Amino acid sequence: MAWKFFHELKAQGLKPDDVSYTSMIWVLCKAGRLGEAEELFAQMEAERSVPCAYAYNTMIMGYGSAGRFEDAYKLLERLRERGCIPSVVSFNSILTCLGKKRKVDEALSLFEVMKKDAEPNSSTYNIIIDMLCLGGRVEEAYRILDEMEHASLFPNLLTVNIMVDRLCKARKLEEAYKIFESASQRGCNPDCVTYCSLIDGLGKKGQVDEAYRLFEKMLDAGHNANPVVYTSLIRNFFIHGRKEDGHKIFKELIRRGCKPDLTLLNTYMDCVFKAGEVEKGRMIFEDIRSYGFLPDVRSYSILIHGLTKAGQARETSNIFHAMKQQGFALDARAYNAVVDGFCKSGKVHKAYEILEEMKEKCVQPTVATYGAIVDGLAKIDRLDEAYMLFEEAKSKGIELNVVLYSSLIDGFGKVGRIDEAYLILEEMMKKGLTPNVYTWNSLLDALVKAEEINEALVCFQSMKEMKCPPNTYTYSILINGLCRVQKYNKAFVFWQDMQKQGLVPNVVTYTTMISGLAKVGNITDAYSLFERFKANGGIPDAASFNALIEGMSNANRAMEAYQAGWLDTTMRLDCLIFS
Repeated sequence: MAWKFFHELKAQGLKPDDVSYTSMIWVLCKAGRLGEAEELFAQMEAERSVPCAYAYNTMIMGYGSAGRFEDAYKLLERLRERGCIPSVVSFNSILTCLGKKRKVDEALSLFEVMKKDAEPNSSTYNIIIDMLCLGGRVEEAYRILDEMEHASLFPNLLTVNIMVDRLCKARKLEEAYKIFESASQRGCNPDCVTYCSLIDGLGKKGQVDEAYRLFEKMLDAGHNANPVVYTSLIRNFFIHGRKEDGHKIFKELIRRGCKPDLTLLNTYMDCVFKAGEVEKGRMIFEDIRSYGFLPDVRSYSILIHGLTKAGQARETSNIFHAMKQQGFALDARAYNAVVDGFCKSGKVHKAYEILEEMKEKCVQPTVATYGAIVDGLAKIDRLDEAYMLFEEAKSKGIELNVVLYSSLIDGFGKVGRIDEAYLILEEMMKKGLTPNVYTWNSLLDALVKAEEINEALVCFQSMKEMKCPPNTYTYSILINGLCRVQKYNKAFVFWQDMQKQGLVPNVVTYTTMISGLAKVGNITDAYSLFERFKANGGIPDAASFNALIEGMSNANRAMEAYQAGWLDTTMRLDCLIFS
């Protein structure tokens, strides 16, 4: 409407004044029609011998809002060249733009230039403090805060909230508390936003009880709890293993009459699924409608992911079709949840179809998409196809991660294609990625099965040199491998090392070691190990009894095994296995 009147004014031969031009430029900038705003500004500039500083500042703000820092800065310089003083709003607009681009040093330089032309206001200082905190430059932020106070611009609530939020995100809770307390002492009372930032910061650091006490303090101060703070409390209680308290928080929310929003319900459902409460997770999904919402893409993605992790991936196909029937514009996260579900339920061909659909609908597959399918193919020994997909991901410029490389290494290793597994490992390390314990274990397992025990020991040494701590499975693989090639004494050294590392052996490791010691005639240590296993709550299997009986028989101590009743136990276990 404003644009129509403006054209009518010009059509009647009337010349718009500075106010009309500037107002119209601002309307176009706000509407995102920057090209038309530029044309209008150029017309105005051509018609005026004396520049209108207000119009320049408006255009600078338009560029700043659109993220076009270079254009905004050029116009700022042109304004100064023409003898006009840029406004503080123009400078703030450019500073905001620089903040979004994370160009902190350029912003600080402009801040110094600004002081020559315009007096920074509270908003200016807040913009600078915010970007410094986001960049982890907290000490400099404090310096700007001091400068703000010296300029008689006492930090307002927005300043306090910025500092508290950024310090909490940087896990500098003590400093955040100091800002919180000093603000209260100076009469700048914290609001709900201030409390929420601190509560979330405490929760993320594992101090969930302190977070809840601060929540109660917030209520006592007369602030109403909102879904944001409840979401934070629920999520952090669940993350730190306090699921019962997480459930209590949700019940408290309902009791207080605070209506949950969809973000809270999705977060709660996600936490419940991750805690292994599958049926409860389903119930929350069904309850979303009763709270007045329709499940969104994230709701369905959480449901699919939760069911997949619980081993119920076969249901994902129906859920996926329900999403499509409801007309959801699926994003990569939703597609990835479905792809993962199909791969985990053995329907790799279906996952392939989803990958093709993503390409058709211009949804960019991510490393998670390719990783799930590569892993699915590797697990069913379709390694050439897995490798082709791996190469496709690289050709598309997708940044591959350790998980994807490890899936290929594991796949090649399991079918004895060790040279290819090594090549993948080398490529991965050249990319600057560090193998994790799963990567090393995959390679070690392949070498042990190929009876390349010396190479496996070299590999284990490389693992330690790269500061990757071995786990129980690592030691089990090596102990088993050494026993298979009858290097029982060496296996026992690894067993002792495992104990020193504080790792708890599993039943396979115990059985392998008992058998190995018994076979070399070290019955005393084998028997001691057997008893320790039982004392630690372990339930020996038939293989453990058989190994010990065989060893005692070879040492002419068969009668001891008979008197201990081991033979009867072994026979009962064998009967259970074969029945």
